[in-house]
Amino acid sequence: MTEEPDRPAPYREPRQARSAATLARVLRAAEEIASSSGLEDMTMTGVAERAGVAVGTIYRRFDDKEQLITALTDRMLERREEYVAERLRAAEPSLSGVMDAYAHALLQSFADNSNLFPELLRARGTKSLDRGARTITEIHRLLLEAAAPYAHQIRRSDPRTALDTTARAILGACFHNSVRPDPATGETATRTYADELSDMAIAYLLTPDRRRIAHT
Repeated sequence: MTEEPDRPAPYREPRQARSAATLARVLRAAEEIASSSGLEDMTMTGVAERAGVAVGTIYRRFDDKEQLITALTDRMLERREEYVAERLRAAEPSLSGVMDAYAHALLQSFADNSNLFPELLRARGTKSLDRGARTITEIHRLLLEAAAPYAHQIRRSDPRTALDTTARAILGACFHNSVRPDPATGETATRTYADELSDMAIAYLLTPDRRRIAHT
């Protein structure tokens, strides 16, 4: 199978621990500059200076700025997957505990660099959709796995579909919060909003289908 013609070639992954540490420093510098100044003002030279490496070091890893942006997007999406997985593992062992952990984890992950993440997706356009879809799929899998022991508590006719609907609704609400002009910010506001999203999800999951009620 051939790759799409406009798909950027993958950047060169490090094979040694020292190279991996340098790459992490470069990506952290790129994220800091992009967050404060925007992607347009982010340059390879500026990233090199911020990371404390020679610009040639960056070009040995990335052919151009687009590859660097691709790597930065991957890094942010991977962090979201890891953070959600960590929070779900630490969730209170109940359906409400799982939904609380999921809502709080997603909202917090979008709150981190909330201005940068939408800009990254816009910059890469349709090329970011495949990677973003993989992250959504992984986050859904993590939620289904964490909620599986409590699926018998769900009163919808199709518990798995209900969980998928809930996952999509919370994800959409968290993304919308990150791009709206008046997002919930600050520890108290984000905690309250995440609690409300979790309450909404639990109320839905514990409410029987309207069609099923009508036939009983």
